[in-house]
Amino acid sequence: ESGLGKSTLVNTLFNTSLYPNKDSKEPTLETPKTVEVQTISADIEENGVKLKLTVIDTPGFGDFVNNEDSWRPILENIEARYDAFLEQENRVNRKRIVDTRVHSALYFIAPTGHSLKPVDVEFMKRLCHRVNLIPVIAKSDTLTEDEIKAFKIRILEDIAFHKIKIYQPPIEDADDPETVQENKEIITRIPFAVVGSDREVEVNGKKVRGRKYPWGVIEVDNEEHCDFVKLRQMLVRTHMEELKERTNEVLYETYRTQKLALSDGSELGSPLTKFDEEKNAHEAKMAKMENEMKAVFQQKVAEKESKLKQSEEELYQRHREMKEQLEKQRAELEEKKKRLESGRPGTPEKSKKPKGLFK
Repeated sequence: ESGLGKSTLVNTLFNTSLYPNKDSKEPTLETPKTVEVQTISADIEENGVKLKLTVIDTPGFGDFVNNEDSWRPILENIEARYDAFLEQENRVNRKRIVDTRVHSALYFIAPTGHSLKPVDVEFMKRLCHRVNLIPVIAKSDTLTEDEIKAFKIRILEDIAFHKIKIYQPPIEDADDPETVQENKEIITRIPFAVVGSDREVEVNGKKVRGRKYPWGVIEVDNEEHCDFVKLRQMLVRTHMEELKERTNEVLYETYRTQKLALSDGSELGSPLTKFDEEKNAHEAKMAKMENEMKAVFQQKVAEKESKLKQSEEELYQRHREMKEQLEKQRAELEEKKKRLESGRPGTPEKSKKPKGLFK
């Protein structure tokens, strides 16, 4: 239902502007509403730990005069995410599985002060078997403290009567007393009466997040004013992993078992068929990669052979040139040698000295 402050509360929960402030528009005969599921992702940091947050907004699905099957787009979106995860599990290569499943759903209840509306009951009955359902009383600052207590009792009675399963922190025997006490305190606050505000007001010289009224200030982070702190503590700090574990081990496994049991081969196909399809696709991918690698290898070899052939021809050319130069130098030397031999004067014989005495 639109107008319950969902966007403001999400911004307050994670202390970030996931949703920009909405500009005020002139009143029209027909109020525009979002009719599709919107997904927004952001990185947040909590006590030095970085978290990847994905918020799925589903506004306005219960605002119409005829709300029959108005829950269907939300349920189909949740189940489509389960199907995507199941398809990844059935692949041959399961090293990179992206988990886009919904691990918790905040269901905003209008602060009527009476009881759950029929559309609320139908929504919650459909969703509780697919997601960790957390009921939230929106804009609880419009009710007095006594009205909130009475409203919570009536909501829990309606939930029990219609057998709606909501998420409650488990209390285990092995838990330490501090954890048990913490879980009990959270359980006593369900459904959470919350107030959202991303603006700061001044109280006793101190800046706090809250809403200012003529009669006083509602502080968002004050546990005496609303249940916002307990809700944020459960979602972000203490029970995030338990929400994910329950989604994986209980809700998803239940859906997966039902899906495989009802599958007759037309929707998901038999496991062997799925395996063969994945195997054939993998083999085709490998064959394509092998052909591409062969083509690249052959191209590199051809380029190398061309370079080697060119280098060989250059070497032969240099060899021929050097050989011709040497032959030319040899011929010149032979010519010089012949000229020297033909033009060299003879060696004269030494005159013989007469024997005897000089007269």
